[in-house]
Amino acid sequence: MNVGIKNASGQLVKTPKRKTLDGDRGAIARLTILILVVALLIAMFASLTTGSSDASAVNVIQHWLGLSGDAEISMRDRIIIYDIRLPRLLLGSLVGASLAVSGAIMQGLFRNPLADPGLIGVSAGAGLGAVSIIVLGGTALAPITALLGIYTLPLSAFFGALASTMLLYKIATRNGQTSIATMLLAGIALGALAGSLTGIFVYMADDAQLRDLTFWGLGSLAGSSWEKLLAAGPIIIVALIATPFLSRGLNGLALGEATANHLGIPVQRFKNIAIVTVAAATGASVAVSGGIGFVGIVLPHMLRLVIGPDHRYLLPASALLGAIMLLFADAVSRTIVAPAELPIGIITAVAGAPFFLWILLRKRGMLDI
Repeated sequence: MNVGIKNASGQLVKTPKRKTLDGDRGAIARLTILILVVALLIAMFASLTTGSSDASAVNVIQHWLGLSGDAEISMRDRIIIYDIRLPRLLLGSLVGASLAVSGAIMQGLFRNPLADPGLIGVSAGAGLGAVSIIVLGGTALAPITALLGIYTLPLSAFFGALASTMLLYKIATRNGQTSIATMLLAGIALGALAGSLTGIFVYMADDAQLRDLTFWGLGSLAGSSWEKLLAAGPIIIVALIATPFLSRGLNGLALGEATANHLGIPVQRFKNIAIVTVAAATGASVAVSGGIGFVGIVLPHMLRLVIGPDHRYLLPASALLGAIMLLFADAVSRTIVAPAELPIGIITAVAGAPFFLWILLRKRGMLDI
């Protein structure tokens, strides 16, 4: 049946059917996610072939197919690819995805675009937990290390991040409303406190530990190994699997806590689950990669400009883009000063700080106290 309206002469004029509601960017979001999946596959292959060594995944494939006659070179390439680059690729993908998703969740939870684990003290809390184990794991905390084994470091970072996130939420939220100014100031204070306590542990560290802590504090994937991947990977994967189930709650919170309650969302329980998820993802990531900033604030905000604020699409898109960008930053860190290696945290800060200032200038009216 044709739909239309009558003009002045009484003739029926057809009107075009509206295929989508105004503001519906679901099709754009799905296309964006598909593009990001392809881009991630390309970034992974590029990561396998990038580095100071001339080893490449192509050489390994040629060795499999019997196209390479030099067994010594093929064995060298296999060691570089399987024992160095492959665990680094997987760990970098997981860390990038977890940091970006953590930022998206916190921004939805606090309902503002300035929330980020690195800016409001959560990463600093995770770092404090990790550093305490690195320095005291062989002495005062030796029983804990012996009990938990390879999971000691990521779990200690998780509990540090969890404590920071819960304390920050308690300080910044009053009567169900979160003050952005209070959140930022409390985050700075908590980050400074965690940083000072971390400084005490650094002062107690020996020379070998001090070198590791200095490089680790700037953010790096240089020490990636299958053991680290086995320790932190399961925690990060569980947190990432849980994130799609948070999308409905985050969409509800965007309308306000009262509306979320009317929609049947158990707000307080949902907040607790979201906080634990962020703490697990951030803590495990910081434990194995150190302080890598601005990933969680820049990438989700960029995606919102393209696909909108619907967390059904924003969370998976953030995970994909986070993995892509961290692999890209890692490739730059390995080549820009080759054969040396630049910490990834420096690259993400150089790229992310100007974008954060732009966000701050756009939202400065929200910061008026």
